Amino acid sequence: MRTVKAQTVLSVHLELDGLWLREMASDNGLASLGVEGASAAAHALSLPADAYGNDPRLEVMWAMKAYNHAEVYFNLISSVDPKFLKLTKLDDKIYSCFRETFEELDIKLLKADDLKSDEAKERWRPFCNQFEGLVEDFNYGTLLRLDCERDYTEENTIFATRVQFFAIEIARNREGYNDVVYKAKCAKS
Repeated sequence: MRTVKAQTVLSVHLELDGLWLREMASDNGLASLGVEGASAAAHALSLPADAYGNDPRLEVMWAMKAYNHAEVYFNLISSVDPKFLKLTKLDDKIYSCFRETFEELDIKLLKADDLKSDEAKERWRPFCNQFEGLVEDFNYGTLLRLDCERDYTEENTIFATRVQFFAIEIARNREGYNDVVYKAKCAKS
């Protein structure tokens, strides 16, 4: 991922059940909010979704937070052997439940339907809900790479819940699929 300065315009396109969200992070973004504004933004992002309508400022803040999370994670798997990463206190439980429920899921190259089809949603819902109260912000929106050998791009990114992200990325780390990213970075060094 490229490093983005606060005054650089950044467009992140996310497919959110057919709707495209366009984030424009400029000097009017989080950096310009100051400490008080950023604190208020963090509080706003922690409130339940039904407390808001479709506030475009909140969508931009969410998109920036999701993008930052994705950038940090990609830098992490680029710098540390993914097999040794522990993403949560519940990695073992998440992984075993994930593989019991989704043993046939091709985590190397996901398709949007693996997460978004009606059938997939019916399978994912009980899986995710079992982690409510166990995984912080278990249903918080995050970005997930479809092809684990590639970086986050518009074509390679899908919106997922935090538990889906953890389940898939823990499996990719343990099963060696994220090694490609780590080895590519090591080869450049």
